[in-house]
Amino acid sequence: MDGPGRFVGYRVTLPQVYRTLGKLVERGLVEFEVEAREGKPDAKVDRLTVDGRQTLLDWAHSPYEPAPRPMNPDFMMRFLLAGALGRELAVEVLRTELDYRREQVRTPTRIDELSGALAPIDDIDSGWAAQVMRAAHEQGRASTAAYIGWLEVTLADFENRPHA
Repeated sequence: MDGPGRFVGYRVTLPQVYRTLGKLVERGLVEFEVEAREGKPDAKVDRLTVDGRQTLLDWAHSPYEPAPRPMNPDFMMRFLLAGALGRELAVEVLRTELDYRREQVRTPTRIDELSGALAPIDDIDSGWAAQVMRAAHEQGRASTAAYIGWLEVTLADFENRPHA
């Protein structure tokens, strides 16, 4: 997870991985075997069970519901895992995410109303706080615009790519 996957947006530690694998084993979705390796510690190899495979397929084919927060790591996991199962799934997830984000930016944000609603605190200059909030809001809008651009380009690429 510290290698090429670090840009995917999901940071996990090995203890989290092992805890999750243990839970999946308990639920009968994953099984493992220990492979002896000469001159090295034995390796534990985890594999999906038949039920685990079906659960993954059911999830991959279930409707994708975007989260309100743009660039949510759950999108990337759905895109990576469901999308790896086929072009149609990848395109469907991309299209759903893109439609949601386009609608999201169509809805005007009244940042002045939001900053005006800040509860006054003696040490806070409300004018300055409003400037900081506007700057943060603009950073979010710019990031979302770039994200929408990536979604558009990737969707077009996937839709126009010849089937393998």
